[in-house]
Amino acid sequence: QVQLVESGGGLVQAGGSLRLSCAVSGRYAMGWFRQAPGKEREFVAAIMRSGGNTAYADSVKERFTISRDGAKNTVYLKMNSLKPEDTAVYYCAAANRYSYSVGSRDYDYWGQGTQVTVSS
Repeated sequence: QVQLVESGGGLVQAGGSLRLSCAVSGRYAMGWFRQAPGKEREFVAAIMRSGGNTAYADSVKERFTISRDGAKNTVYLKMNSLKPEDTAVYYCAAANRYSYSVGSRDYDYWGQGTQVTVSS
């Protein structure tokens, strides 16, 4: 059974940084999504199974960086210059495919989510 375990969420002031981690049992294309209260889940970032190519939502480009450590089977989301509108539950997801996807329906496994709260 595939397991995804997220960590690294918390409370931070606007302009601050956080790094989320997602430990996954296996090698997959990976994505990060987020869901704010009263809103639909939205794509944040994704990375190919090999770690080569990445993709970002326009709202986080130049501020967030997705990366992976193959030896540790861990995917990271480094978030800089955080804004109050980044407040959400962040989910990592794994897809049985080589390339990344920005669509949540393409992902087969999901983590439990980690809360990120950015205060103004």
